[in-house]
Amino acid sequence: MNWKGVYPAVTTKFTENDTLDLALFKKNIDAQLEAGVDGIILGGTLGEASTLTEEEKSTLVRTTVAHVAGKVPVIINIAEQTTKGAIAAAAKAKEDGASGLMLLPPMRYAATDYETVAYFAEIAKSTDLPIMIYNNPVDYKTLVTLDMFEELTQYENIQAVKESTRDLSNVTRMKNRFGDRFQILSGVDTLALESLAMGADGWVAGLVCAFPRETVTIFQLAKAGRMEEALAIYRWFLPLLELDINAQLVQNIKLAEVAVGLGSETVRAPRLPLIGTERKRVLKVIEDSLASRPALPEVEVYQ
Repeated sequence: MNWKGVYPAVTTKFTENDTLDLALFKKNIDAQLEAGVDGIILGGTLGEASTLTEEEKSTLVRTTVAHVAGKVPVIINIAEQTTKGAIAAAAKAKEDGASGLMLLPPMRYAATDYETVAYFAEIAKSTDLPIMIYNNPVDYKTLVTLDMFEELTQYENIQAVKESTRDLSNVTRMKNRFGDRFQILSGVDTLALESLAMGADGWVAGLVCAFPRETVTIFQLAKAGRMEEALAIYRWFLPLLELDINAQLVQNIKLAEVAVGLGSETVRAPRLPLIGTERKRVLKVIEDSLASRPALPEVEVYQ
């Protein structure tokens, strides 16, 4: 695992009959690959993981692994209520061909720092798959502190962090304390360029689901030192990126996917498609952005 570049946290596509829409799913994956993304993340919040059965998660992993055919790594998110369940999910992910894991702290139970480290450690010891810790205290109420990461350095397969603390200085704190021991990927769309400027190695992105070329171009320009060009696209992108920091981020981003022909609006209950004033607001953001969509410059691929 390289843990550098753009990693889309892709949405899960459903039919009107509430089954997996694998044809539409693969169409979106093709758009991501054509844009030059560096990996695919399945089963995150955007992937509606909490509504998926174990069989559906397995189907998504196996389908994606076969479809990308080794072009990029396939990562599956693990968000379980028990350590035993997380270890089983990690084993199943390897069996299905996943390249790595994105790992949330224990769900529902508010674990102590000691318990959270033990949870991560037991999973890391159970598998040889590379692991990215998802550090999102805003949404999931557990902060993985620098001291906790210090304890996790002994596990070689814990290699990266999805940095979603909303504290931009945390990128620098991690770099100051650990150097390159952990790769850092920005997990907040509206702080992505800022995080890259601070030395982040990658971007776990949401609006990339609808705008893969723009997302990849911003990353490549930033890493090439062409910040003014990156900033111009980023400023255009920001109203769309703000759709990701919203309780209805799944519905928002699926609407954006519809607008560009890369998805459907169908979500799985209890989520429902947007209605009323909020739907009109989101559609206006998307329509205004599409009307002013910028031409993208050529940029050499950063490795």
